[in-house]
Amino acid sequence: MDNTKFKKQIFIGLIIIAVAAGAYVGIKKAAFGKPLPDGLIQANGRIEGETHVVATKSAGRINKILADEGDSVKAGQILAELDDSQLRAKKGQAESALKAAEAKLEASRTALATLKKEVPLTIDKANAGVRHSKAVLAKTKASENQNSKDASRFKALADEGTVGKQKSEQVNLAWEAARSDRESAETGLVQAEKMLEEAMLGNERIKAKEDEIKAVSAQADQARSALDEIMSVISDLSVKAPSEGIITTRISNPGEVLAPGSPLFTLVDLDGLFLKVYVPEKEIGKLKLGLKAKIHTDSMPDKPFDGTVKYISSKAEFTPKEVQTADERVKLVYTVKIYVDKNEGHSLTPGIPADAVIRWDDKVEWMKPNQ
Repeated sequence: MDNTKFKKQIFIGLIIIAVAAGAYVGIKKAAFGKPLPDGLIQANGRIEGETHVVATKSAGRINKILADEGDSVKAGQILAELDDSQLRAKKGQAESALKAAEAKLEASRTALATLKKEVPLTIDKANAGVRHSKAVLAKTKASENQNSKDASRFKALADEGTVGKQKSEQVNLAWEAARSDRESAETGLVQAEKMLEEAMLGNERIKAKEDEIKAVSAQADQARSALDEIMSVISDLSVKAPSEGIITTRISNPGEVLAPGSPLFTLVDLDGLFLKVYVPEKEIGKLKLGLKAKIHTDSMPDKPFDGTVKYISSKAEFTPKEVQTADERVKLVYTVKIYVDKNEGHSLTPGIPADAVIRWDDKVEWMKPNQ
């Protein structure tokens, strides 16, 4: 290789090194930029969220899986359905038992309403009968007493010969008839009083019917509770999303038989998102819980999300390999969680990279993070 060619290769190599060095400096400058003013701290990380484990309440075989990993779901949306054929049969039996109890209860209430109308009328009628019998008895007693006196007087006159014997006998017969009427009236009064006593038993029948209604009502309540319990279990066989979010994991498949409490999905709540960042050890003393922050994403650079520092790790750790920090000399960092105050339109989702600007001095104006 001649000297000229060798010099040319060295020159080209120097140019490549210079270009590479310039590119590196450009990358470093673009990556780390000018530091934010004192009072603001910049950190970066990824959006994460509070995770819910969606599990079954009852045992059963999975009939349908209606959601998959990555699906966005609404609160209350049915995610899976377990077999409910046996419970449907029990539901029919419980409904029949409830209808029978309610029908019996309605009949008892109707009978009670009728009794409450009939019993007072019957008692009033019996009281009237007693009063009438007493009046009849008083009349027959008066008649008997008068006829007794007439009989005595006519007997004395007959013995004197003043009146004929036949007349005395007629008066005696009238006395006997009056006495018979009085005895009959006494019997009538006894019967009327017994009828009144029987009518008064209507109040006992009302009480018995009221007790019967209580018992039947308890049976109806028991049947209703049994039906409600079955309906609750049937409802639990439809596994629903506890909140709006994104399915991150599907654990089970159709046809599997699950025990109570078996997990089916994991769900990230879109209203409980946070940005997990790592703050250098030299900056962590400036932070405290409740500080406000602005969260910036590449997809919405002009629309930062308000956030609040709600978690600061008490222990330092080495910088995770997946996190790039502005100061390469810093090896120890603290985990900080900045919760999104309001995820409008649920535009933020787990996994999105984001930059945060945390303000620890209220006198400093907000600034965008360095890019």
